[in-house]
Amino acid sequence: MTNWKPKTQVAEEGATVVFETETEKPDAKVRWQSNTKDLASGDKYMIKADGNKHSLTIQAVTKEDGTAYAVIAGGSKVKFDLKVKEKEVMEEAPAPAETPAAADTTPVAPQPGANIQAHDTPGFDESQAPDTKTDLTGLFTEKPQSGEVAVGENINFVAKVNAASLLKKPTIKWFKGKWMDLASKSGKSLQLKELYDRNSKVYTFEMQIIAAKPSFAGAYRCEVSSRDKFDSCNFDLTVHGGLMASDIGLPCPLVSSFCASASKSQVKSEPDEDVWEILQKAKASEYEKIAFQYGITDLRGMLKRLKKMKKEEKKSEAFLKKLDPAYQVEKGHKMKLCIEVANEDVDVKWLKNGQEIQSTGRYIFESVGNKRYLTINHCSLSDDATYTCVVGDEKCTTELFVKEPPVTITSNLEDQMVMKGERVELECEVSEEGATVKWEKDGVELTRDESFKYRFKKDGRKHVLIINEATKEDCGHYTVKTNGGESMAELMVSEKELEVYQNIADLTVKAKDEAVFKCEVSDETVKGIWYKNGVEVKADARTHITHIGRIHKLTIDDVKPEDQGDYTFVPEGYAFNLSAKLNFLEVKIDYVPRQDPPKIHLDCMGHTADSTIVVVAGNKLRLDVPITGDPAPTVIWTKGEKVKLLVFLISHTEGDGRLHVESTKGHCIFTIEGADKQDEGLYSVIVRNPAGEDKADINVKVVDPPSAPRILSVGEDSCVVQWDPPKSDGGNPIIGYVLERKKKKSYRWMRLNFDPYTDTTYEAKRMIEGVEYEMRVYAVNAIGMSRHSAASQPFIPVAPTSEPVGLCVDDISDTTVSLKWRTPEHLGSSELDGYGVEYCKEGSDEWVPAFEGLTERTSVIIRDLPTGEKMQFRVRAYNMAGPSAPTSLAQAVTIREIMQKPKIWIPRNLRQTLIKKVEETINLVIPFQGKPRPVITWSKDGEPLNPKQVSIRNSDTDTILFIRKSERKDSGKYEVKLQIENVEDTASISIQIVDLPGSPEKLKIMDVWGFNVALEWKPPKDNGNCEITGYMVQKADKKTMEWYTVYELYRRTNCVVADLIMGNEYIFRIYAVNMVGLSLEPCFSADSAYIQKTGFEYKPPTYKEHDFSEAPKFTHPLVSRSVIAGYNATLSCSVRGIPKPKVTWYKNKMDISNEAKYRMFSKQGVLTLEIRKPCSFDGGVYMCKAVNASGEDAVECKLEIRRKYP
Repeated sequence: MTNWKPKTQVAEEGATVVFETETEKPDAKVRWQSNTKDLASGDKYMIKADGNKHSLTIQAVTKEDGTAYAVIAGGSKVKFDLKVKEKEVMEEAPAPAETPAAADTTPVAPQPGANIQAHDTPGFDESQAPDTKTDLTGLFTEKPQSGEVAVGENINFVAKVNAASLLKKPTIKWFKGKWMDLASKSGKSLQLKELYDRNSKVYTFEMQIIAAKPSFAGAYRCEVSSRDKFDSCNFDLTVHGGLMASDIGLPCPLVSSFCASASKSQVKSEPDEDVWEILQKAKASEYEKIAFQYGITDLRGMLKRLKKMKKEEKKSEAFLKKLDPAYQVEKGHKMKLCIEVANEDVDVKWLKNGQEIQSTGRYIFESVGNKRYLTINHCSLSDDATYTCVVGDEKCTTELFVKEPPVTITSNLEDQMVMKGERVELECEVSEEGATVKWEKDGVELTRDESFKYRFKKDGRKHVLIINEATKEDCGHYTVKTNGGESMAELMVSEKELEVYQNIADLTVKAKDEAVFKCEVSDETVKGIWYKNGVEVKADARTHITHIGRIHKLTIDDVKPEDQGDYTFVPEGYAFNLSAKLNFLEVKIDYVPRQDPPKIHLDCMGHTADSTIVVVAGNKLRLDVPITGDPAPTVIWTKGEKVKLLVFLISHTEGDGRLHVESTKGHCIFTIEGADKQDEGLYSVIVRNPAGEDKADINVKVVDPPSAPRILSVGEDSCVVQWDPPKSDGGNPIIGYVLERKKKKSYRWMRLNFDPYTDTTYEAKRMIEGVEYEMRVYAVNAIGMSRHSAASQPFIPVAPTSEPVGLCVDDISDTTVSLKWRTPEHLGSSELDGYGVEYCKEGSDEWVPAFEGLTERTSVIIRDLPTGEKMQFRVRAYNMAGPSAPTSLAQAVTIREIMQKPKIWIPRNLRQTLIKKVEETINLVIPFQGKPRPVITWSKDGEPLNPKQVSIRNSDTDTILFIRKSERKDSGKYEVKLQIENVEDTASISIQIVDLPGSPEKLKIMDVWGFNVALEWKPPKDNGNCEITGYMVQKADKKTMEWYTVYELYRRTNCVVADLIMGNEYIFRIYAVNMVGLSLEPCFSADSAYIQKTGFEYKPPTYKEHDFSEAPKFTHPLVSRSVIAGYNATLSCSVRGIPKPKVTWYKNKMDISNEAKYRMFSKQGVLTLEIRKPCSFDGGVYMCKAVNASGEDAVECKLEIRRKYP
């Protein structure tokens, strides 16, 4: 998108902020957004475009402007933030004539990047003070700065390197702590980026941390190198809003992941452990458990390799350091094996399971000094083997265990409710095929040995637990476990009695008519047998037996006199039956050829209660009316006030919307799809033909479902739910309710009660804490169950946290108390909302909140307390479930300030002279202690400070000295004094302000001979308040006047410029150099030097030969020593003398020069005597004597030999 991108900025309220970006194409369309909404130019925002440069200006920044912004160009989008902080106001330093408490203040703006924070009063953070180090050869043009981030937010660190002077592309490394390379941790939580600008030749390296966690906090380091050049920078990351955990990447010889993500299946995150050591210490009975926990697939092979390990290694001449007996590494990570050899030139061989390893992309051999490395990249299970390093005839062996990543559960178990005798399948899905899982019931592991009750099925990544016939004993919580997580589900087995919703009724039928016995039971799966007079009824051409859902029917066509009798229905597996009687009505019919008037054949007709039909809202209403008449009658349906609904003839079918009418021979069927409340009322059916008419009334009532349940409260594994009764009971009183629940992400509803529950408030139990649930309700009356209600709002069963721990008084004054505590030990599955603090007077039980609302911090200052009163304090933790139990102080606290002696704590970096450059900012934060608040006085070299140049700001815990632009005159010794009544403490700080040096003086050409010129000059009068580190000498030919550097950092004040070109005339100039840099102006030579052509005879000057001879003198004497017998010992001293003196060693005044036990060394004047494996007889007085023509000198020492084993 751009050559540069807008970055997150921090601004004060009222300030103006400008974000700039640059696109690759000058005509690109750029949009600016705030919280995903497009911005337009106006009084608040100003958007400008100049070619390919674009800017967004925000005027008069307010708190509401502190949000997320984005700039969009084409298909590229860059996000950045604006953070707004309150405007800082600093007080002026006290004037010399005034007391510090009454001094006026002047506002001091914080420097960019400074983090201003103190206990109660804002101040300057010492860790953000300007860097005092001067790096003249650094590669960074912009170093990553320390930053702060809240938990869950992102943060970027940027480093820039100018490659204009580099011959090779720079290499960058990011580290956490001292040694952990973050390149291997790049992924979901960490991203590393690299950009290169060809125009400016600047490399930009970015490290982005995504969704920061508390464990990401700590010290980081960035290193850049290019051939022989190297630079590094340290910076810190602070993460707010969470508990600190271990650093990213544990300092363990094993490979660990950058961060772990927890899922609903409760992934375990434990520190890496050495599996070899665990197996070595474990009992044989624990091997299977360890293999499951750490994912060991070949346990028997590992135990064999463990048995072969050598516990005691013999001393080796070829190896200084051997391989450890065993290593372990995670699959996909890198492993580096290291040994040290005695001979740096020796060759080594690496073997894997006895076969020599060849150098490839995965296996890399390295040799650094006497160290030899074998690096295995992207370790796989095939790298789990025995590795051997061979040096000559010796070798060392190690075992490498490749640890597979933990197997996690990707699809969790689901709660189930089944009837007794049904088949149960609990299914889950894991992250790896063929993984080993464990099944547990109520904490007890399930095996195949329990009479084949449980069957375990494995299909790829799916694992199923099968229970063929569930019983009441199978109720409980079932858990599936892997070595990386677990999932739990509840199984409920219900043994419910069969309910009869509709009994069979007695029938009286005529010959040739149809007899239908019908009943309805509660269980759709129940089968039954029909009996007539105790004999089972078999289906034939006239007799039909049907079972559809919960309804059982026996139908007899063309009824005959022999069909009369007692009919019984017996449900299978239940000890009761349903009986009814069939009566045969014999009718004699004389044929009369005349018209038959229409007739409606209903059991109940008119306006009696028996003619009422009840339908559940949402269900289908079907009115099946038998009719007769010849000729075929016309049917008219009306509702209420004789409103005509439909008119149609028999054999005619018509429908409109939800209303449908169907006519067959002898029947008229009226249907309403999805009945609702407006369909209630009195329906009338009228049949007419030329012979007459007939009429019947049917009263229809619709049963409403109850209202959606409301969650009143939740507990750790329960909730209290309430609902309103339905508006209509359908003409029959409500006898109770049936409740169901399900997990939010599941589709399976589980019934909580089978018998109707009469109340409208219910407590549901046995839920899993932290899982989101929904509830719904059915209403039940004598007719049946209503449609279910709407689902409740999702809720999560949670319990209050445990009480906060470690409540104590941190500080106290006459009107305030500072309290601090630690977070509760048990937080549960719900996030902590905050803490509430209360106080009361001793002896009273009226607790008063210390402040409105809750605080997220674990420390608080309570103000405006009565002086001298004894007060009691307590703290509660709050989460979604409410407050925890309170934690209180052990005893009441008296509100009275405690006297504390003043004490100044000088930071370590200020205990030596602080060096700053001219115009740099000086920000000294000096912490102290003392109560009541001490009187603070600053002075410089015994004189009061100038308030126009130096600002002082004091708080209860520190004092700050601030100089916006330092000058040379600010150098000196600063003293700070604390005084409380007659007790005081003082401390001093030395500050040195340095500047560029002045120009050297009086540059002269002392001599010219051959191709050489001798120069001499004087040091500058102004050294910039620091030592002159050298001079830069340059030459220029008068023809071209192009300057070339002869000496870059020359320390003397005279030099010889050689290799000049014959026939050219040269002039010279010199710069002075100190720790700040080069002097602004050089010193030029007054004359020029002309290099004569050949043919001129050079007459060298005559010099008096100097006598350099010097008598021997020992500059470092021998030192008496006490050594252990059997280990080589050395004695060292240093001598000087001209000519080189002859050295002789003596033991107890006996010459030992020719003794084979002793070795003598002489290097650059350092004399060493090596005694090979001394014994007790080698103790004594040793002397070293040096002799030359000018004299002699000697030194001696005493050597004591101690026994190896006392």
